[in-house]
Amino acid sequence: MKAEILSIRFLHEGWNRFGLAQVRLQDGSVAERAIEDHGDSVGILPYDPVRRVATLVRELRVPPLFASGEQVQLEAPAGLIDDGGPQENARREVLEEVGLRLHDLEFVGATYSCASLTTEKIHLFLAPYGLADRTEAGGGAEGEHENIRVVEMPLAELAAEADRAAITDLKTLTLILALRARHPELFPA
Repeated sequence: MKAEILSIRFLHEGWNRFGLAQVRLQDGSVAERAIEDHGDSVGILPYDPVRRVATLVRELRVPPLFASGEQVQLEAPAGLIDDGGPQENARREVLEEVGLRLHDLEFVGATYSCASLTTEKIHLFLAPYGLADRTEAGGGAEGEHENIRVVEMPLAELAAEADRAAITDLKTLTLILALRARHPELFPA
């Protein structure tokens, strides 16, 4: 038997939607499951292969603040997919958040960020850049109150942060591991 959604009751509809679904499971039983829906997104790890640094952001995230008191976390630039496709939105987000104009994007994959709760599929990219590609200050889109702080960090230090489990953002950890696997020459032996 295939699973099927019998009904959905949305409790909130705004920037995102929260709902409860009645689902008939594969065994025929019925259960209630939560759904959060805000659309798909992009996550990008810009890195300079010559200087062996990556550009990330530090930004307040209210859920970690609520869960553990964590004020900010180190993250790869990211954002929702608006008009256009994932690559176009990846370039826009990186320009808004960290001021880099990207050319090449290396697709890592598209994966559900938390399939037990959200419909979000995040499209992940690695993106090489050079000093000439820094064309703006970054800091986030006007009026969105993101308060983004741009952080340029040596790749060796970023890898060490990942190794000691100090990277708490899953997309960022995934991108760091992908960069290490695909471009090991950028990291010390």
